[in-house]
This record gives sequence, structure tokens and C-alpha cells, in this order.
Amino acid sequence: MKTKQFILGVALSAVLGGGVAVGSYKLLEDDKVVQTDQQQYPTVRYTSDMRSSNVVVPEGLNFIKAAQVSTPAVVHVMTEYSVRSSERYSSPMDPFLREFFGDGFGRSVPRSPQIGSGSGVIVASNGYIVTNNHVIDRADKIEVVMDDKRKFEATLVGADPTTDIALLKVNADNLPTIRYGNSDELQVGEWVLAVGNPMNLTSTVTAGIVSAKGRNINILRTSANRDMSIESFIQTDAAVNPGNSGGALVNLNGDLVGINTAIASQTGSFAGYSFAVPSSIVSKVVDDLLKYGEVQRALLGASIQEIDATFAKEKGLKTLDGVYIAEVQASSGAEEAGLKAGDVITAVNDVKVAKSSQLLEQIARYRPGDKVKISYLRDGKNRNTNVTLKNLNNSTELVKRSNAKAVTFDGATFEPVSRQEMSKLGITGGAKIKGVADSKFSDTGMKDGFIITRIDRYEVNEPADVEKYLKNFEGGVVYIEGVYPDGLKAYYPIGKG
Repeated sequence: MKTKQFILGVALSAVLGGGVAVGSYKLLEDDKVVQTDQQQYPTVRYTSDMRSSNVVVPEGLNFIKAAQVSTPAVVHVMTEYSVRSSERYSSPMDPFLREFFGDGFGRSVPRSPQIGSGSGVIVASNGYIVTNNHVIDRADKIEVVMDDKRKFEATLVGADPTTDIALLKVNADNLPTIRYGNSDELQVGEWVLAVGNPMNLTSTVTAGIVSAKGRNINILRTSANRDMSIESFIQTDAAVNPGNSGGALVNLNGDLVGINTAIASQTGSFAGYSFAVPSSIVSKVVDDLLKYGEVQRALLGASIQEIDATFAKEKGLKTLDGVYIAEVQASSGAEEAGLKAGDVITAVNDVKVAKSSQLLEQIARYRPGDKVKISYLRDGKNRNTNVTLKNLNNSTELVKRSNAKAVTFDGATFEPVSRQEMSKLGITGGAKIKGVADSKFSDTGMKDGFIITRIDRYEVNEPADVEKYLKNFEGGVVYIEGVYPDGLKAYYPIGKG
């Protein structure tokens, strides 16, 4: 009986509670404002007040430190190029030919200068800046805009087309710098930042990972440098676009591990692949340019070839790792060390090399006269030998740019040519003439500023060469070749006797 009474009480309570709830809803509903249209609005729920954005990210997972360290030392590089509509040879016959063809004969017609730009990295507080050679190649004028918007005119200290690295100098002190990092320690999958200063937007930073190392994409090889180019790029997926060339690739400490150089793209814009010259090569090139004025290229003295499955089967090789020696040059360091065609190089100074780009990168770190340990396979057996590296002339001598001085000869003054003028005109030396009107060269038609690059069959590298070669001619006519600062090429005959 008690159980039935309990159940009945619960049921009555439920009915009573439901009635109260419905009544309360109706009372509240009467107070609502009735909407006059039928449009339905989504339910919106507002969050609380603004919260602090100072999120603590675990060490090594953010790019703040690297960006703060590197961006002040990345600059905008602006270049200016003179454009000529034609380049004709000049000769003493010009006055007669102009009488028939007009004043335009034999002259290049100036047009508005072209403007180029890129990025650069300050590596020394007293004004030394690294950029790409292709950023400043043949520029008439180079200007640098700092991260703090200061502007300086820059001079070219030196350039190396085989690695696409150039060194500039501005007259400034106490500049922010980026310290060199060790590109050898970079690992595939490691985070890196690409820092540039494109289109003078001030520094821009993009992030990516190291996708590969030792990449060869065949962009530096030309008929001029043949097999001298060094391509062992760091490949990343950090966004790099035109204007970022010459900028910094840094690790999460903000250390310089590469100079951004190229992108793989069919459109000209970033498409997922960018390439940087590793800092191991950059630092060596910069050091050479500062010490010697020229890059000291060390050569093994052997023609090499990549090994793939087909080639290994053809040659009966038991490995796909290493670099195959196709030929050894006579009197080279490789020959003197006992290396032969058919050997497979596997390491340089105990650093493994699996492909030719890695071998070239390792050798590029050294200078002529340096000795390196070469590990190789011959007849399936591991062997080692020490190779003394040589230069292109099969010598161990270092090539140092001479401090050429002005020379006075036959009434004219001959001055050395600056590195910037050489780069602009595509020449490797010469002698610039001044004071032609009061000299024995006045009858040739030559004008002040003409740069002599060849006398007869001899190359002129410095002012002293002019006197040396012209003194040796006792009679007859000597032909002098050269170029004017505006790019106009010319030749002049001069009588000796």
C-alpha cells in the first residue's frame, strides 16, 4: 500500500511541475517582441573580453629570435644599368663615314637607364655586404638601403660568377651583422628562414624546412666558366621571390647558413622550391676576395661522372654511392697522388660524397697548395691517398690581384680599371687612358676614358702592360683594341717607328 502511495505521489509531482514550467514559459513569451519579418538569424554567442596574445611557444618552435637577429642586417640592393641601342666599332675613318651616313654613325645612342634590385647581407660591421653576382653584374651604379632606411653608394670589392657570390663595400661603421653558421650541420627537415629586402619593402621573412642538400640545378654553368661552376645548393621550401636574391638563409638561432640565389619556377614566381649557396662556400669566397682580390680555385685535376644504376652495371661497379673518375689530367694533383680513371671517390677528408656536387663543394673549400685526404674504391677495395690541390694552370701558386699603379707613357696617363667597371663591361683588366690631346695618341682618334684591353695579340691587364708591349714594337702599325665606359667597343691603329 505504501508503495502505491509513493508512486502516485511522484506522478502527481511530475504533472504539477510540468504545468508550472509551461505556465512560466507562456508568461515569458508574452513579454517577447514579435518580429515583423520571417528572416531567420543564426545564433551568435559572444566570447569574453580580449585576452593577451603573449602565447608561450616551446623553445625551437618559433621564429621570433631568428627574425629579430637577422632582419636588421639584410639590405636592399639597387642597381642601375646604361642601355645602348647599338655597339659599333670605331675607327679613324669615322669622320669620313659620318659625312655620308650622318652623325649617328659609329656611336651608341643612349636610352633611359634600366633599374634592377635584390637583397644583400651585412657580414662585417665596417660595411662589407654579400649578395649574388647576378644582382650586381655589369651595373653602372650600386646603392644599398639599410633596414633603418639609410642609403649608401656601394663599390664592388669582387665577384665570383662560378658560385654567384659578390662582395660590396659601403662607407659606414657599426652596422648590424649576421654571423656565419655552419651549413654542414644543417639537416634535412630542419627549420630555416629566408630573409630578404625585396622592392625596398624592408625586411621580409618566410619560413620553411631544408628539403635537400647538395643540389645541382645547372644555372651557373656558362661557356665562359665551363666546368668551373660550383653548384651544391641548399634546397628549401621557404618562399623566395624576385628581389630576394642575395638575401639570407638563417637557422633558428639567426646564424647565416646560406645566401638565397634561385627558385625553380615556370612562372618566375615562387613555386615551392628555392635554393641557397651554403655558408661554407660563401665564407671562403668572401675571405678570398678580401685577402687576395680573387677567388682561389683549387682543382683535383680529374674529370668526374655521376653514378646511377645503368652506369654502375655498364662499368661493373658494386656501389651507387660516390663519384666516378672518367679521366685524370696530366701533371695534376690527382695524377701525382696515384688516382686513375675508373676509381670511385667516396670521401674527402672523411666527409662522404655520394654525388659530384658534394665532391665539388668539398674541394671548393680549399686553395691551391692545400692537401686533402681522398678515400676511393679501386677493384672493390677501399683505399686512401693525399692529394695536393692545384689551380687551373696546374700550379700551387695563389693568384693575387696586383695593386696596379698609373703609368705615364708617350705623354698620356694610363690608370687601372676598377672592379666595378670590369664587372659592368665584362672585362678582366685593362688600362684607362687620360690626357690624349697632349700625347702621341692624339692622332688616332682615341678619346679620354678609353680602356685598352689588347695591343696586337697581347692582353692588357694593367697600365704597365701598355708601356711594355708598345716599347717592343720597333716599326709598322700596331692595333689597339678596347672599350669605352659606355660599352662602345673600338680599335685604333697606331704607327710605331
